[in-house]
Amino acid sequence: MMIQLEPEHYFSKNYDTKYRFISYWHQLDEMMALEPESILEIGKGNGLVSNYLKRRGFKINTLDIDKRLNPNAVGSVLSIPFLDKTFELVACFEVLEHLPFKEFSQALAEIYRVSRNNVLLSLPDTSRAYRIFIQLPKFGVFSRLISLPPRKKPKHIFFGEHYWEIGKDGYPLQRVTDGMRQAGFTIKKTYRIFEAPYYRFFVLTKRPTAAT
Repeated sequence: MMIQLEPEHYFSKNYDTKYRFISYWHQLDEMMALEPESILEIGKGNGLVSNYLKRRGFKINTLDIDKRLNPNAVGSVLSIPFLDKTFELVACFEVLEHLPFKEFSQALAEIYRVSRNNVLLSLPDTSRAYRIFIQLPKFGVFSRLISLPPRKKPKHIFFGEHYWEIGKDGYPLQRVTDGMRQAGFTIKKTYRIFEAPYYRFFVLTKRPTAAT
């Protein structure tokens, strides 16, 4: 079961932190770089991303389980109310962790079904990471995010929102990426945001099936 939050949650000061706005920038940058003819954003949230893209001339539809957020379509990622291959790009940012992991494969299958080619995902990653940032005259800037294995993987505790997070006990990155590949995706790249490593992005493309 997906958690349904109160609409006010998406407009609170605690929700829209500096780091979340950095995530918004990456969401928009990755989406616009693909120049898609049509977009489905799963999980409308406060509408910042979809509203910006509309103003930039992109054709975007939003899907959310909460009708109070006024999405274009009301429904679940587990049963997306659109036909096969409707959208050139499907984006699903910080949504799938709100589902029990046993439903991860079903959600990916639905995303695969309605996408024609490209998919963008982001998920929380709690793995240990250190940031190196050096700025020197004449040499410019060197920045690097270094991930390290945890001394002991912490157990995930459900506080009413996230059922799981990458890096917690039982949810290594390999398990998540294996699920994506089993769903039929090729992972073109995955990265954590340097300024906010909690957000891990995945850029996926669909592998063609025998039927196609």
